[in-house]
Amino acid sequence: MILPLDGVRVVDLTQVMGGPFCTMQLGDLGADVIKVEPPTGDLARSMGGAELRMRGDDNAPFFALNRNKRSIVLDLTQDRDRASFMALARTADVLVESFRPGVMKRLGVDYETMAALNPRLIYVSISGFGQTGPYAERPGFDLIAQGMSGIMSVTGEPGGPPMKCGVPIADLSVGLIATNGVLAALIARGKTGRGQHVDTSLFEAALAMSVWETTEYWATDAVPHAMGSAHRLNAPYQAFRTSDGYINLAALSPAQWQKLCATLGRDELATDARFATNAARMENRPALVREIESALAKRPTAEWVEAMQAVGVPAGPIYDFAQVFADPHTHARCMIEEIDHPVAGRVRTLGFPLKMSATPPRVRRPPPLLGEHTAEVLRELGIEGAA
Repeated sequence: MILPLDGVRVVDLTQVMGGPFCTMQLGDLGADVIKVEPPTGDLARSMGGAELRMRGDDNAPFFALNRNKRSIVLDLTQDRDRASFMALARTADVLVESFRPGVMKRLGVDYETMAALNPRLIYVSISGFGQTGPYAERPGFDLIAQGMSGIMSVTGEPGGPPMKCGVPIADLSVGLIATNGVLAALIARGKTGRGQHVDTSLFEAALAMSVWETTEYWATDAVPHAMGSAHRLNAPYQAFRTSDGYINLAALSPAQWQKLCATLGRDELATDARFATNAARMENRPALVREIESALAKRPTAEWVEAMQAVGVPAGPIYDFAQVFADPHTHARCMIEEIDHPVAGRVRTLGFPLKMSATPPRVRRPPPLLGEHTAEVLRELGIEGAA
C-alpha cells in the first residue's frame, strides 16, 4: 500500500522529544527516516529510571518517539564520518536538526553548506528560541519555553504557584509545527524545484498555543491568570465535583444551559438573573460552581454522564491513563499499536491520531537499535567498509 511520503528521505539529527516527534510523524506517513546518532546515542535512550528500561539497552521513552526509523551512528566531528554524512545529505529530501544555533555551522553542516550541496534539500531547524533574536543561543527545554511563553502563568488553580502543563506542550507542539513546515515546503518545492530553511522553536510553538490568552490580553489589557479547569470565554465549561469524583460539563448555548439546569433538577437556575447569559455566568462563576456542585453531589459521575448525554449536554468523565486505555472507544479508534522489537519483544505504542482512507499511516519498523542500520545505509550510498 502506498503511503503519502513514499520516496521521501528524511535525515534526522534530533534527540529527545520535539525533533523526534516530528520525524516519527514523517516516518508514520511513509518517509524513509534515517536517524543519525552520535556514538553515545540519542539522550532519550537513557532517560528515566530503571522501571522504564526495556529488555536490551534501550528504554520506553526512546521507543515512544522513534518507530519507523533506521539508526546509523556517525561522529560528525570526524572527517570520515562527516564525509559519509555529506553523501547521505546529497540523497535527502529533508534534514531535521535540533542543535543550538551555531553548532551545525561549527560542524560544517549548516543550511548554507547543505543547500549548496543539495539545492532541493528542505532543512529544518528546531531550537529553544529560534535561529535569530537575543535569546537564539540560549539552551531550550520544554519547561523553560512553558515559563517564558506565559503558559505556566495560566496553568493551575487561581492564586496558586506557577504550574507547567501536565504534558510537554512546547516539545510536542514544536514537533507538530515542524512537521507542518516540512509538508508545506515539500509542496512548495514541487512548484519551485528548490528546498528552503524551515526555522521554528519551542518558545514560538508554545506561544502560538496561547490563542485565547493573547486574545483576552489584547482586547482588555488585563493580564490573563490561572483559572483551574475553567474556560476563559464560557461558563459552565469546567470540571465539577460529583458524589464520587469529577465530571467535565460544557453547556455553551442557551439551549444546553436550560437542559443542564433541568437535568440537575434545578430549573430555577435557568431564570436566575445571575446566570441568565454567558456573560452573567462568567461574572458569577463562583456562585455558579457552588449551585451546580450542590446538585451534582447527589449522584456519581457515571450516572451524570449518562444523564447529560441523553439530553445533549456535552459531558465526560476525567480519566487517568489506565482508564483511558481500558475505554472501548480508545480501542475502536485504534489508538494502541503493538510492535515486534528484535530485543524487547512485543511492545505497545500510541496509535495514529490521523486517519486517512486511502493512505493510512502504519507501523513499518520498530524503534531501531543504536546503529542498527549503519552498514545498510552506507552500502546504499556506495560506501563499503565504512561502518
